[in-house]
Amino acid sequence: MSVFTAIDEDRELDEEDFTPGIEPQATWCPGCGDFGVLKALKGAMVELGRDPDETLLVTGIGCSGKLSSYFESYGFHSIHGRSLPVARAAKLANPGLEVVAAGGDGDGYGIGGNHFVHTARENHDMTYVVFNNEIFGLTKGQTSPTSPKGHKSKTQPHGSAKDPIRPLSLSLTGGASYIARTAAVNPNQAQEILVEAIEHDGFSHVDFLTQCPTWNKDAKQYVPYVDIQKNEEYEFDITDRREAGEAMYEAESALYDGTVLTGRFYHDETRPSYHEEKQSVGELPEQPLAEQYFDPDREWERSLELVENHT
Repeated sequence: MSVFTAIDEDRELDEEDFTPGIEPQATWCPGCGDFGVLKALKGAMVELGRDPDETLLVTGIGCSGKLSSYFESYGFHSIHGRSLPVARAAKLANPGLEVVAAGGDGDGYGIGGNHFVHTARENHDMTYVVFNNEIFGLTKGQTSPTSPKGHKSKTQPHGSAKDPIRPLSLSLTGGASYIARTAAVNPNQAQEILVEAIEHDGFSHVDFLTQCPTWNKDAKQYVPYVDIQKNEEYEFDITDRREAGEAMYEAESALYDGTVLTGRFYHDETRPSYHEEKQSVGELPEQPLAEQYFDPDREWERSLELVENHT
């Protein structure tokens, strides 16, 4: 429990607690899958009993970046592809916060791809939700890293010549300790996966398939989907790295043929988080930065000493 909690612990939460008091009019298009992410995230927080004042939502740029405006919690709307560095710093300063980062496929897998791989490698304790609609939506439908080969857009009028990125496999290779894929058209599974991801101690990556009815009408709308945990044909051990990798490869290969495989792909509960590893070797203090007392007089004295010593 965060030391900053100001809300009565006995209060029963509902989704309205995560809706801003002055709710801005959503500018997502009718039918946009981003509404599904927002609803699933609110539902997950209520199910987990998290208070808005214990939660930080960091977003990048794009349609997904608007999520922090429609979700009542601490929020930080960062620059393009940079939600993860901000989220990492906040979590290290205040481990009591529940930190969720969000971005689109262009934001998270393209511009912020380097941050994605290294946050997974270091296993920072946070949840990363990537809205994957296979295009840059806010800037009117340019080709993104998850656009299928041959996809035509204003930036690729003759069709993309590149194979799409494999975000699940990339996450596993990087070192994420929880990896799942869900879809906005499957709200019950989406909420269940977000609950698991947020509860997990380590880096949780959720590839969230979100339809874009305005700029990517030719894309598969992610139905019908298959829940791999409820289909014997896809039975495998999600704690086994090799089996999980094979399942991810199959899911990522089949997606562009119209077979949408969703569910939990990998879960490693044994790997310590970045914060735990750093504390074990003495590189992080026991008392987090956010809980250290700030003495303005003392800081002033130190500043004077610094000036005197360098003049």
